[in-house]
Amino acid sequence: MSDDEYVYDEESGEWMPAAELAERRSAAGQIEVRDAVGNLLADGDQVTLIKDLEVKGAGQTLKRGTLIKSIRLTDDPQEIDCRYEGVKGLVLRAEFVRKRA
Repeated sequence: MSDDEYVYDEESGEWMPAAELAERRSAAGQIEVRDAVGNLLADGDQVTLIKDLEVKGAGQTLKRGTLIKSIRLTDDPQEIDCRYEGVKGLVLRAEFVRKRA
């Protein structure tokens, strides 16, 4: 028997170790961002565009297959913040990118 303290989880109606319950609650608070094919994205990942995108205000079009390095996740599960040469403050929708392996 372990020395872990057991607590009652009202959501599941089960008794479980306090550490496990804390882990479940912290995981529930995290936002999952997925690319166009369902891969989980994280800060620092590299992604490729899956279609041509016109950048508003920059007069530039990013072509399909363009590599975007070092993305940052935002509070919105469908938006990622990134940098690309010549474009400041670029925010892309996750549905238009694919994670690069």
